Amino acid sequence: MQRPEAWPRPHPGEGAAAAQVGGPAPPAQAGEPSGLRLQEPSLYTIKAVFILDNDGRRLLAKYYDDTFPSMKEQIVFEKNVFNKTSRTDSEIAFFGGMTIVYKNSIDLFLYVVGSSYENELMLMAVLTCLFESLNHMLRKNVEKRWLLENMDGAFLVLDEIVDGGVILESDPQQVIQKVNFRADDGGLTEQSVTQVLQSAKEQIKWSLLK
Repeated sequence: MQRPEAWPRPHPGEGAAAAQVGGPAPPAQAGEPSGLRLQEPSLYTIKAVFILDNDGRRLLAKYYDDTFPSMKEQIVFEKNVFNKTSRTDSEIAFFGGMTIVYKNSIDLFLYVVGSSYENELMLMAVLTCLFESLNHMLRKNVEKRWLLENMDGAFLVLDEIVDGGVILESDPQQVIQKVNFRADDGGLTEQSVTQVLQSAKEQIKWSLLK
């Protein structure tokens, strides 16, 4: 199936990218502190997406780089993020050098993680698309019980929005159409079922090691 083009980077002057107005930065001068260098643009916008229950336990997660290479590091990170965000009314947090946007729905917390220099509007577009797509798929019951019963579909939704850290789609209607197309195509959930089973095995392993 042909993938849509990756979601474009923001035009200079928009949101967090405003600091880049004027084109590429000149070469670093001798003795110039490295912290003053501007970050090169990248298509790899998303570092992680995860959904936790209202106790901070993982229900669904995908990481797109090696910032947290092990399951143990990921779980610790998710717990720390949950503790920082679960009792606030904000929709954005800065934690551990990362920008995190999040949304609470009944007994779920949805998170999208990007780097510290990422445009918050782009991260929020991914979060909104994820929520609205799940809201449609779960018939407006975006809560733990229904998510667990439709986990394969939730993985498909996420895969249509982000692939390898690159934003593919931000329109929930397009996401649902693609998911339905794949569902009608038969034999489509093999990869998603494998992901669910692998995630479950990893969580059981981590629970036994605690």
